[in-house]
Amino acid sequence: MPSAIGKKALLLGAGFVCEPAVQALSEAGVEVTVACRTLSAAQALTANYKSTTAMALDVVNEPENLCAAISQTDIVISLIPYVHHALVVSAAIKYSKPVVTTSYISPALWALDDQAKAAGITVLNEIGLDPGIDHLYAVKTIDEVHKAGGKVKAFTSYCGALPAPENSDNPLGYKFSWSPRGGFLALLNSAQWYRDNDVTTVDGKNLMAAASPQRIFPGFNLVGYPNRDSVGFRDFYNIPEAHTVFRGTLRYAGFPEIIRALVAIGYFSQERMAVLERLGTTWVQLTISLLGLSESLSPKEVENAVRQKIEAFVTDKDDVDRVLSGLRWIGLFDPTPVGGYGTPLDTLCAVLETRMAYQLGERDMIVLQHIFDIEHAGGSVEKRSSTLVEYGEPVGPRARSAMAKLVGLPCAVGVLAVLEGRIPATGMVAPWSSAEIARLLRDELKDKFGIELKERVIT
Repeated sequence: MPSAIGKKALLLGAGFVCEPAVQALSEAGVEVTVACRTLSAAQALTANYKSTTAMALDVVNEPENLCAAISQTDIVISLIPYVHHALVVSAAIKYSKPVVTTSYISPALWALDDQAKAAGITVLNEIGLDPGIDHLYAVKTIDEVHKAGGKVKAFTSYCGALPAPENSDNPLGYKFSWSPRGGFLALLNSAQWYRDNDVTTVDGKNLMAAASPQRIFPGFNLVGYPNRDSVGFRDFYNIPEAHTVFRGTLRYAGFPEIIRALVAIGYFSQERMAVLERLGTTWVQLTISLLGLSESLSPKEVENAVRQKIEAFVTDKDDVDRVLSGLRWIGLFDPTPVGGYGTPLDTLCAVLETRMAYQLGERDMIVLQHIFDIEHAGGSVEKRSSTLVEYGEPVGPRARSAMAKLVGLPCAVGVLAVLEGRIPATGMVAPWSSAEIARLLRDELKDKFGIELKERVIT
């Protein structure tokens, strides 16, 4: 079996999840070239590691340079936004170069499956955190149950990237390491899952209304809401017997109600507004405009109008007061200028990117849990859990967040497995493609980096 030592890897992107992957690959003897539109970002990433090189490359606008770089490497790692993966894979197919991504296999990638197989290349996807580590342990338990003649009757999974409890010190209990716009837009996605063998759907505008308390551990005050489309996972995980298949996102309690209030007022609108074109428009004026109120109203009267909006979906008075206090903290009733952004969503994101940023010395946390309802061959039933809680390093020079570690390190493990020929499958591949692929990635992640889910039977 070939060794990865001396092999060349082209890593596209220089985001915050990239450094753990670069470090792990460098230490394994792989020569890594980091390519980014901004050369200085790539240089900052490679400065501390041996056998690494930085280069400037605009994947979208420089196709000839992309092809030239791919032709000179042994493997491509695409950690740029998922919408560009198909472009990268198409170029890699021309040169018969394998690819690794941490993103879901999109329809655009599935469309390249036959071409990738014809080129004899592995395109390993979904090997980050979620998707990634979650697959490794879902497949583990499901395979064990099936081999023993049992059935997985229900599968429920939650994952959340959160500030550590001591740093969850704002009304939403959430913080950003990146621009919040994409994260906020995801809160408007519809979701569907299997419940009692029927497909249950919730529209994006009602997503936060579907949130419910989740007792991952008694010390965590968490809630969870549905995460996009869980229906396909009944097939991916080969559990046709499962009457419930659900995947959700975790946040601290209180988050959904504030988001629902912002949506109800209109702050998630992506439409340009005349009031935002005016120089000096204040937050309270924007709130008034979104609600269609008279501009003569005082801030207190505007608050009362918003309170009525909140009372439509929050019944407890203390909870209403808490949501209103959160909106006040954001600044929705302030007489200060909004800053000249064209849409309500952009205006909201601009202020929260500052107010909800991680500060020096703060750390993040990842919580992931699977719950399996199992029916054994003899008819007995059992409930099992697989749980991971990982804390990042306090923010500072070269600190690694939990998110960076749990995306970047699985990615590196996947790259090494492909380079060393340990994943012979070609075309679009994911950790759920086979129990054997999941096992080798899971074992290496545990043995090399100590990353594993704790499994137990729930009494």
